[in-house]
Amino acid sequence: MAIRNIREFGDSVLTKISKEIKEVDRKLLILIDDMLDTMYESYGVGLAAPQVGVLKRVAVIDVSEEGDEPIILINPVILEVDGEQTGDEGCLSLPGKVGTVTRPNYVKVKAYNEKMEEYVIEGTELLARALCHEIDHLNGVLYTDKLMGELRATMDTEEV
Repeated sequence: MAIRNIREFGDSVLTKISKEIKEVDRKLLILIDDMLDTMYESYGVGLAAPQVGVLKRVAVIDVSEEGDEPIILINPVILEVDGEQTGDEGCLSLPGKVGTVTRPNYVKVKAYNEKMEEYVIEGTELLARALCHEIDHLNGVLYTDKLMGELRATMDTEEV
């Protein structure tokens, strides 16, 4: 697999709506594998295809502590939301920045896996936030469009 370049804030591809996927072919499977490798290499919890310059409705997420439970979302659609959570959010397309965003605390999403089998996933807290964030990317929406206040620099800390 390969690590792909992540498009950064200001790149017009990040504001475009992604196209629906009609079938899974070898190129899409390679893209998914590359997206997972890129997400893990960048220490992210999610990555959408537009972030690597591909306008297709596919995203990957892994919020597990071990980083070994990837979720593949093809043509995801939010079916239901409930509650709300407000907290800091970052994005691989805005390295070194965070901002406060309010998202649903519960989300139910219909999507397809890499075999084009339909499934429904429900998530709360971080998974709900990640699902909304990545689906927003597929619709050309960045978390900066939903900010409460200003973007802030993240602090990198080193263990002594």
